[in-house]
Amino acid sequence: MAALIYSLCALTAFLCACLLFAAWRRSRYRLLLWGALCFAGLTFGNIVLIVDKIVLPTQIDLAVWRFAITLISLLVLLYGLIFDTE
Repeated sequence: MAALIYSLCALTAFLCACLLFAAWRRSRYRLLLWGALCFAGLTFGNIVLIVDKIVLPTQIDLAVWRFAITLISLLVLLYGLIFDTE
């Protein structure tokens, strides 16, 4: 059940990133780009979560990497919200 939920979270973040990238390509509104980059990073973080919890549950602990990826993704969005003036 956990694998299904983790996979759905990754899929949802991926779809959000795709939709935001498509909207950015049409409008060139930079806040859409920052949001798309954030969700792309969150997708990667969710994939690392699947690898950490499902594929390699006892061999290696990727918690620090997961949290770092998520933090960087959110900082990208925060940077776009604060410093992008358009």
